[in-house]
Amino acid sequence: MDAELAALAASGATTLVSLMVTDSWAHARALMGRFLARSGADTTVIAGLDDARTRLLLTSTTANEHAISGIAAEWQTHLCRLVETGALTSEDLSALGTSLRRLAAAAADRPATVHNTVSGGTQHGPIVQAGTVTGLAFPPVPSTHREQR
Repeated sequence: MDAELAALAASGATTLVSLMVTDSWAHARALMGRFLARSGADTTVIAGLDDARTRLLLTSTTANEHAISGIAAEWQTHLCRLVETGALTSEDLSALGTSLRRLAAAAADRPATVHNTVSGGTQHGPIVQAGTVTGLAFPPVPSTHREQR
């Protein structure tokens, strides 16, 4: 495989892995599914995508970079194999990379969706879970004990 195709496969694999941890994953998975179906890949390849995403989501923060590079290398190899066997053309690979980058750009432009549910126990005040909180103010908690004069 020539260097240009290897670079396209590497770029596509890296973008695919970066999308695994975004809200755009369902779109990226469907896109990959369409490309893989056209290439004649069996359904276990899609299961491999799901497995890779699960492994990535289960890694600790310290092991994350190692996991990302390992999973990207797996998918680069897989994409290269599809090109080498003729299942994907260089044009297919280029179009796939372009589509994945477009999804990644769209994912970067919109904020992540967060939904939290608190249950059990007793909460005596506001509960905030967020990456960044600015300009947040809570009213004072009413005192249950009055000062006696």
